[in-house]
Amino acid sequence: MKPVAAMSLIAVTACPVLAQQDEALASKVAKLEAKLKELQSNKSLNLEFGGRVQLDFNHFSGAYSADNEGNAASDFFPRRIRTYVESEQGDWEHKLLLDFAEGDAEIVTVRVRYTGWNNGPRFQFGKLREDITLNALTSSKHINTIERSSIADTFSPYFRWGVSAYQYFKDSGFRYALGVYKNDAFGASGRDQDDRLALAYSGRLTWSQHTPGKTLHLGGWGSYRDMGGATLGNRLARGEVREAKVRLVDYAAGGDVVALDSMSQAGLELAYQHNAFMLEAEYATRNLDTLDPTSALDGGDISGYHLSLSYFLTGEHKQYSAGSAVFKQPKGVKNAWELVARISSMDAENANQGTQVDAYTLGSTYYHSSSLKFMANLVYADVSGAGSTALVGDEDSGFGFAARLQYLF
Repeated sequence: MKPVAAMSLIAVTACPVLAQQDEALASKVAKLEAKLKELQSNKSLNLEFGGRVQLDFNHFSGAYSADNEGNAASDFFPRRIRTYVESEQGDWEHKLLLDFAEGDAEIVTVRVRYTGWNNGPRFQFGKLREDITLNALTSSKHINTIERSSIADTFSPYFRWGVSAYQYFKDSGFRYALGVYKNDAFGASGRDQDDRLALAYSGRLTWSQHTPGKTLHLGGWGSYRDMGGATLGNRLARGEVREAKVRLVDYAAGGDVVALDSMSQAGLELAYQHNAFMLEAEYATRNLDTLDPTSALDGGDISGYHLSLSYFLTGEHKQYSAGSAVFKQPKGVKNAWELVARISSMDAENANQGTQVDAYTLGSTYYHSSSLKFMANLVYADVSGAGSTALVGDEDSGFGFAARLQYLF
């Protein structure tokens, strides 16, 4: 069976299984949605409510479960259950996003934004998403694979407390974003050894040319992060299967973790969309500045790339938000099929330790409507590098299958 046909069959098979298990939750979500609409209709509050439910099924073996001799394992779990409230009062916008997945409650975003300068920058503060990598910035409800690429998981700190400003210039197509954040990511605590605040400085510059159905996006970003002597977390990325017991991208496998004075990161982005076809590519690298200048990892680098191709069999095309420089699912999409293929590679090998992981994903998505979609992904990963034996033993490759039901309200 051809890969495209196989992925379509997998999605069709997975959909009714997930839908049946989700009936009780869907009923509760429908009641919540009705209550939110009632509040939203009160114009004096000027509020908007919404959210998402993502239920996932994972099945994996080989390197992904090397701690269990590579035996197959599986799980069915709520990947994300999020709800948000937004409001607008004059020149001020506010947003609160909460996550309730897997029994934990977390504040994902608290954002206050000022938009009062006509044709000027927008300033925001709170718990914000750092402008780092196109794939990481694309909302989880709009990505065309179930899990983001290893680049996004390795390099993006996602949401951090801080302040930022951004501006889009319609005439030229350029957009910039600059931010300062508390650096409590990647193993850092946000404090240095003298208990002083440790900060991260991030920026992103993009250029786009956009007409309906056709978009060219180019971008670059950089980030300098004060690690304050903290130990860099060794398990950098899972290898694009969420519930896998072994995180395959591990810079300390076969060696030791290292404390950092600082680290710098940079990346490049490319996206091209022509009607139903879309290409997305990224490259990123990280340089380590160790606390101990004699460390073998001092000056070491961690780098990777991903390349993905997607195509709507039914002719739709994604929306491009020039103001944010990200893509979204097609507007008003209904009864549509999307196919995707992705290659990604992460090289975390330095000083005779660490792993290199190449992952290959084939996926399909069925959009029942703009609110409901079903996804299925097949993932194959190959693990190499000086530390691979220490991490996965003889299990130098792994296979994963993931399925998702997503409902937006």
